[in-house]
This record gives sequence, structure tokens and C-alpha cells, in this order.
Amino acid sequence: MMKPLVAYILLAYTATSTNAHSNSGTISSLSEFDFDENGHVSSHMLIYPLGCAEAVESSKIDTDRFKLHPVTGESELAFFPNGWRKHGAESGEEAPKNVEECRAMCVERGVHSSLVTSAMPERHYGNSSGNFENWFLNSCRRVEVCFMNYHSHTPIKKYWVDHSGKEKDHGTLGYGERKTQCIKSFLGHRFKFRDADTDEVVLEITIEHTLVIAVGDSPDYTGTDRDFVSEIKNTLSREWHRHERVKRTCSPLGFKKGRLPDDVFASISAFYYNNRNYKVREEWSGKGVFVNWWEVDVHFIQVPWDMKGNWQHRLLELVEAWAGVKLEQTDMYGLRRYEEGARLLTHVDRETTHAFSLIVNIAQENLSEPWPVEVYDHANRLHEVTMEPGDVVYYESAKCLHGRNKPLQGKGAHYVNLFTHYRPVGDPSWYTKENPERTPEPLLEVGECRNEQSIQDVGVGAVKCGDDRIGPYLSPTMHVATSGQDLIDWWKSVAPKDEKDEF
Repeated sequence: MMKPLVAYILLAYTATSTNAHSNSGTISSLSEFDFDENGHVSSHMLIYPLGCAEAVESSKIDTDRFKLHPVTGESELAFFPNGWRKHGAESGEEAPKNVEECRAMCVERGVHSSLVTSAMPERHYGNSSGNFENWFLNSCRRVEVCFMNYHSHTPIKKYWVDHSGKEKDHGTLGYGERKTQCIKSFLGHRFKFRDADTDEVVLEITIEHTLVIAVGDSPDYTGTDRDFVSEIKNTLSREWHRHERVKRTCSPLGFKKGRLPDDVFASISAFYYNNRNYKVREEWSGKGVFVNWWEVDVHFIQVPWDMKGNWQHRLLELVEAWAGVKLEQTDMYGLRRYEEGARLLTHVDRETTHAFSLIVNIAQENLSEPWPVEVYDHANRLHEVTMEPGDVVYYESAKCLHGRNKPLQGKGAHYVNLFTHYRPVGDPSWYTKENPERTPEPLLEVGECRNEQSIQDVGVGAVKCGDDRIGPYLSPTMHVATSGQDLIDWWKSVAPKDEKDEF
């Protein structure tokens, strides 16, 4: 049965559909679109071939908050390399009168200029898209919005505001991250939140894009008077023993660097860009010491449920191709935003659910030096893998120790990651078993290695070994771990000067 809020919204948009639209200018070069000061698309856009302009612009769609752009020349070829008709078009063929014969694409606000022609499959109108009006409503205008309550431990009241300004009761919103509520809404719709005791409006928001927003400010961390040095030492010793429990491997080194497909990166990076100012503190009080939250705030932007599923489905294909086995998704975590001075303790992930994983770098700014992910291979050699936005690192996350022990450097620096996790289908005890046949052997011996650049910092390709399958990311320090104490020594060796004496 349709939920009341969804019914209200759908009725509102059915009632406000129009059938006359004017385009915002024909585009022949991708540089002609409107980008903001950071090079991101400044408005939602509906893109269609110039030959389809009459059909699209006479359709019954609500284009409020959209710019309509017919494209021609090199832009048309970039957006529609297979032609403007859904089933192809002959040169000089008469333009269609029926929009169902055309191709189209919606580009969401916030997409970077370098990715403007890339969009997830559901944002393309093509052979299997059905009715054009339904596609535009559900794939372009419809968005997912999530709300969190940090205003009051008492649940706050939630309302959807209709076109006449009337508030429609839609229940309450409980406190904290675990009580996050995600719903489907449409661009231009309004919501209000009221204090349950005073009836004061504590947030009023108009939906301009897929959104995750908190009502009120996330609380400061508590429990910062613990003995963190002892906790770090104990944790590193425990993590060493945990990584030794996992028998199964899937790759020679335990990790590999790759790249996101452009359409997936366009979606993830636009979501972050649009929601970057709505970050909250990740809830770490009372938890472990894997992130140095007691020294540096760790921020978080939760991913809406359905959007998470769409990303996870696409990323699963990438991880399966690398791992060589059928996998099932178990978790997606992030977006986590690390700030200047952040450190991530060496660790392994949960054995039953986190067999093979991805780190995705979404954004990084103001770094004065690279902030590599540190991964120990199957011979416990340290690799320092540098990443750029859109890069991914596949890794055997329950087997291979990993972290970012070096502090994130740079005035106002931040670094945003997404994490996804998988395991062999239906097999929570996968880690107790031997490798399947044809699994690549771990690369344990690589001959003599030497640092050819005489540096001890991050140096891609600085270390050369007799076997070049070791790859370019072996740490110039030539660090090899043999115990939990080696992990402790590494944490101490790269610590800020004022913390070294604490160990």
C-alpha cells in the first residue's frame, strides 16, 4: 500500500504537470553549460538531441528546477553516441513527433564538468524506458531524502508542506544516527520539523537534490579522558592476531588499485558535493580507537538507502571480477570525511562479513602531501597506496592489515572515502577454508628489493624488486611487520612529534 506522504507527493506532481516548455539554449560544446565556481553543474538539466527538441518540449512534464538543453554537434555525439532515436536514426531522417522515439538524459545538479556526459543507467531515456513522462518523473524529479534528529532526545514532529502551505502530519523523528529516516520525495517539495514540546519550527527545508540533513547539531564527543595509548597498543596487538586467523586469499598481494566507472563516480561525487555542508560528527563516543576521534572530529554523510543499493550493485560487479568468486554484499559505509590531523589505526575487518572490500576516494582538498592507504600484503610487507578522487583500492579486508597511520597533512585538509564490503555467497565461515582451485598463489618471495630514490616518505615506484609483480606502492621505508609490536612501532614512528614520547 502506498504510504500517505508518497501519495500526497505523487498527487501533487500529477496535478502540476505542464505541456509547454522552452529550452535554455542549444549546446554544441560541453564548455557552454552553466558550471559553478568549483566546476560543478549549477542546475539539474534535461539533455536531448536537437532533432528531438519539438517532441520533448511539447511533452507533459514538470520542468521546474530544470534547464532544458538540446544538444548538437560534438555535444550530441558525447551524450548520444548511438544516435538520437531510441532505435537508431538514418542520416537526414525526419525528426520524430513522438517523444517515445527519442533519447534523453537527465544530469543532476552537482556533477563535475569532467563527468557531465556520464549518468547512471536509470537517468538515460532509451530502449527500455517506457513512457517518457513516467521516466522523467521517477528518474529525474524524484529524489531520496534522509532526515536525522540531533535537536532533541524527545522525538520531533515531521510535516510535509503541500502547494497551498498546509502542513501534512508525517509522524515523528527519533534521536541519533540509528533513527535516520529516508523517504522518496520530489524536487521543490517542502518539509517542516517542529519541537514536540514548544511546537517551534526547528527546520524548514525545500528539496533541491538528493539530501541527507540533520535537524540540530551533532553532539561533541564524550569519553575523551581514557588511556588511549594503552588502548592503541592493545588494539594493534589484537589486530595482528586477528589477521593471522584468516586462511583464505584471493589475489597475489591482497590488494589492487583501480578506477570507478565514470557514471558511478558522477553519481557518488555529485551526492557528496551537494551534501558536503550537511556533514555531522560520526558517532564514536564509547567506541574503539580505530580513528583518532578524541583528537580530531570525524565527519560523516550517511548514504540514502536506495542510492546505496544502486551503488552497491554496480560495485559488486567490480569486486567479483577481482576476487574471482561470486559474492554477496554485506555492508556499505560512509561517506566518512577525515579532517586535518586524522589517523586511522592499522586493523583488519570483521571476518564473517568483510572478506573482500573496496575503498573509494570521493574527494580530497588542501592536502600538503599524499595521504596513502597503508596495506600489508600476504608477506606482511607495507605498501603505501596513493589515491585520487574516483580511484578505488580492492583489498582482502579481513586478511590484510590496513590503515592510515600518518596524520592527514594540510591546513583545512579533508579526505572523503566510501567503504563497501562483501563475502562469498552464503558463507560466513569462508575464512576458515582453504583456497578454491585456480586461486592465485600469494606473492611471498620477490627477490632483492632496494629503494632507488633514497627517500623514506611516500614514493610511488621508489622501491624496485627482483619480481616486478610487487607493484609500485611498496613503502620506501621497506617496513615489514612480524608481530603486533611492529604495528605499534610503526604507529609511533609516524606520529606527530608531540605524541612520540607517549609510547
